[in-house]
Amino acid sequence: MIIPNASQIRELDAYTIAHTPIKSIDLMEKAAKQCFQKIKPILSKTMEVMVFCGPGNNGGDGLAIARMIAGAGFHTRVFYVGQPEQFSPDFETNLRRIEKFLMVTVSEIQKVMDLPVIDKHNTIIVDALLGTGLNRQVDGIFFEIIRHINNSGAKILSIDIPSGLFCDGNALQQNDAVIRANHTYTFQFPKLSFLFPENEEFVGNFTVLDIGLHPDGIRELEGNNFLIENTLIKSFYRGRSKFSHKGNYGHALLFAASEGKSGAAILAAEAAMRSGVGLLTAHVPKYVLPILQAGVPEAMCRKDDDPYIVTHSGEVSMFNAIAFGPGVGTDPRTANALKMLIQNTINPLVIDADGLNLLAQNPTWLAFLPKGSILTPHPKEFERIAGKTQSGLHRLELAKDLARKFSIYIILKGAYTAVVCPDGRVFFNPTGNPGMATAGSGDVLTGIILAWLAKGYPPLQAALISVFLHGTAGDLAAARLGMEGMTARDIVFHLPKVAKKLFA
Repeated sequence: MIIPNASQIRELDAYTIAHTPIKSIDLMEKAAKQCFQKIKPILSKTMEVMVFCGPGNNGGDGLAIARMIAGAGFHTRVFYVGQPEQFSPDFETNLRRIEKFLMVTVSEIQKVMDLPVIDKHNTIIVDALLGTGLNRQVDGIFFEIIRHINNSGAKILSIDIPSGLFCDGNALQQNDAVIRANHTYTFQFPKLSFLFPENEEFVGNFTVLDIGLHPDGIRELEGNNFLIENTLIKSFYRGRSKFSHKGNYGHALLFAASEGKSGAAILAAEAAMRSGVGLLTAHVPKYVLPILQAGVPEAMCRKDDDPYIVTHSGEVSMFNAIAFGPGVGTDPRTANALKMLIQNTINPLVIDADGLNLLAQNPTWLAFLPKGSILTPHPKEFERIAGKTQSGLHRLELAKDLARKFSIYIILKGAYTAVVCPDGRVFFNPTGNPGMATAGSGDVLTGIILAWLAKGYPPLQAALISVFLHGTAGDLAAARLGMEGMTARDIVFHLPKVAKKLFA
């Protein structure tokens, strides 16, 4: 699913109106009905609903929603801001409609003294002040209304986008000029700004509502930001031939572990095996070998000369894919092993954990990474490589620059994990949950990527499949065990169930 920018959303609205027998006001009514159906179950006849509307189409949505809420018998008050010359045609139509509803109080806000008293215990606020077209700082009476709503302590529901939040990021907006919604009901697509951690306090949870925008118009949209869908992942899957054997599914090499970190090797190795790799060899320090062979008997082991750390890369030409990093530490001899590996392989590498820390200590090595290599940093690991970041949007832009410069893929781990491509495209993963913020979760992802890469899938496909499966397995684990009690091994345990269901 493409994630359009603000101008594309307007163009798509216009395309839908031009190519279907629907007027703009009717499309607004359709969107409002979708919102009302989601909002209605959380309303109570003992509570008051306050709907705050701006003069544009977002305000028009709010007026239509208010009319429906009132029509369902809920106590509703509407507050709008703006002069008649600022009203959009659809706002004006819906204002006339709601003013005919005697059960709704409609009030204009011109100054701070017009702001209503809000009982936080008995009020739900619907925010429809400013929409996706916002492109400047919020000030004046809009700023005062937003601050008043935020300070009320009442539950806030935003329509399409929290007022004050920019559709494509929020680097230029001051935080106290943005509505802090508990839930956002957004139309047709998530907005790019919803996917950055700094905006969670404004967006809250969000629900995407299908308002029936024209499918041809959606297909014609061009852009670089996408939300991964299971249909895309299914389209990559090649299946298995009845006459295939383990050699058809690749031989992977995993460099992992150091003293006290044998668990990282076990998790990555087990994840690779559970992801269908044909053969796996783990290059580990001598003392880790018996631990790994007992923990993952399906994996073969190649012991390093050193008992406690990885010190050399050895022969690598026979392997289809190689991963380096889980638990290896940052000893200078381990750094030399990574350097030799980069010099001696032409196939894309998967580099994670301490492998990333070693790259951060030796940034010139980035230029020698095989094209199509995959780096999987969490935010701190990324900052060690790219420098301090100011926001999720800033981090994404830096990652795009690095991916383009070195022809690599960067997986920015976290909520809505982003797969950043050398060509500028970014794919956001909607699966996963906070229970996955646990030791070893990243090692599991490394093993999954390694397996799909070894099976012959191109780097982009391997990355997208892996983050989607990883997150979905985490969601199954959380549903079964709860987010507080799940571990990285629970993610591994659920991988086969996810693959079975997705690729059936």
